[in-house]
Amino acid sequence: MAAALVAGALVAGVLAACLWGGSGGGLVVLGKVRGHFVTMCWVTLAALIGAVLLGARKPATRLAVALPLAGLGVPVLIIATLLALLTGSDVRTRDLASPDRDDRRLVIEQGLAGIDPVWTVYVHQGSGLLERRWTVGSFNGDAMYYSLSETVWTAPDRIRMTTGGGEVHEVTLAPGGQPDRTVSAGW
Repeated sequence: MAAALVAGALVAGVLAACLWGGSGGGLVVLGKVRGHFVTMCWVTLAALIGAVLLGARKPATRLAVALPLAGLGVPVLIIATLLALLTGSDVRTRDLASPDRDDRRLVIEQGLAGIDPVWTVYVHQGSGLLERRWTVGSFNGDAMYYSLSETVWTAPDRIRMTTGGGEVHEVTLAPGGQPDRTVSAGW
């Protein structure tokens, strides 16, 4: 019974992270869980198989449920793990507090798209468990022209992002933190 409860809680946690942990106003704490999605899936698969093995009374039922679950889940998660290893993870490169606002900041992360650098600019608003995150811009460094060269606050609700080619993009934030648009350069 306890294994089934743990498995159910893990499944609910993974689903919550997928639904409410995105970068379109999602909660940052769930976004961190979502960032470890493959690990959470491995733990959830192990908990589900454990729940079946411990909860089912008949050996035939255990085999009939656990074997297909493992037979389908393990290969899918091996592929997902390999893909996650190839893409790597994003590294926070800058964290800029908003002028005149303690609850708002810019977070710039750098990652890879294949072998090319990619910069993503986020705005975080709030604090603690209720901190939310929106994507403000994404810059593909495949060509230096589209790389992110500067990101600054021009006002407590305005952000200016400049590319390596000199293109200037300004984004205004709503009182709740949501940007009026999302910049995409080089995609």
